[in-house]
Amino acid sequence: MIELINKMRNNRGAFTGVIIILIYVMIAIFAPFIAGRSNPDDPYIAKQYSFSPVPQKPSFKAPFGTTQNQYDIFYSMVWGTRLAFKISLFVVLISFIIGIIIGWISGYYGRIIDEIIMRFTDMVLSIPSLVLAMVIASILGPGIEKIIIAIAFVSWPSYARLFRSEVLKIKSMDYITYSKIIGATPFWILRKHIMPNSIYNIIIMASLDIANIVLMASSLSFLGLGSPQGYSDWGQVISMSRNWIISSFSNPLEYSHIVIIPSVFIFTFVLGFNLIGEAFRDIFDPKQIKR
Repeated sequence: MIELINKMRNNRGAFTGVIIILIYVMIAIFAPFIAGRSNPDDPYIAKQYSFSPVPQKPSFKAPFGTTQNQYDIFYSMVWGTRLAFKISLFVVLISFIIGIIIGWISGYYGRIIDEIIMRFTDMVLSIPSLVLAMVIASILGPGIEKIIIAIAFVSWPSYARLFRSEVLKIKSMDYITYSKIIGATPFWILRKHIMPNSIYNIIIMASLDIANIVLMASSLSFLGLGSPQGYSDWGQVISMSRNWIISSFSNPLEYSHIVIIPSVFIFTFVLGFNLIGEAFRDIFDPKQIKR
């Protein structure tokens, strides 16, 4: 563990990524103190000052300004950080568990089971992830839980294929054969041999996948298929700005803060996890060619 921390510290990209994510973690943890709570039952509902369709510029009352219908952008950015972590971590956890189970069954038992599972996995992977997530989200309707289900459904096949390849590689080793001879159960082999030897590649994929999940969730919200109207969602804030950015009846620069601020939050959040994921790949994969 100490060696890992030292390697991360010596990697500039990893150090930068950790600093960025730590800032977002602090924002998410202290969101109630930074922005308060607009609704005691559901704090993700953004503060709304009125129903005026004209966005307002940054002010003392709303430091980042407001969107159309007067939703507070500062509040949306702060609580949107916690929402981004909530969605991405739940999706990764669900995809991880499903991928491990399916990849293990497919790789360990093989034959017809492997063939059936992998053909279904290939079928899911053959459809663009965002398109399939849009279809599922439109069927399920808006809601945070629905977003998590939609994105998890298109994310697990990558984990399953990766873990299956690791199982196929490890189960041919001599120590696996010896474990079977002495009566070790498949679950014992999974827990003692397969998981410890393949977990690092899964961690790399998960850290890189969080960035993709946030982008996908923001895209769904931008298209009106994600969080409910008025939620503190980065993609939804950008969606509320498009009419004022492209409208010929307004000066685009006058309302540019509505799209620039959430875009910066999305960009830096994604950048942080991408930097950490790349660093993990360099550290854990000794075959990685250094540039």
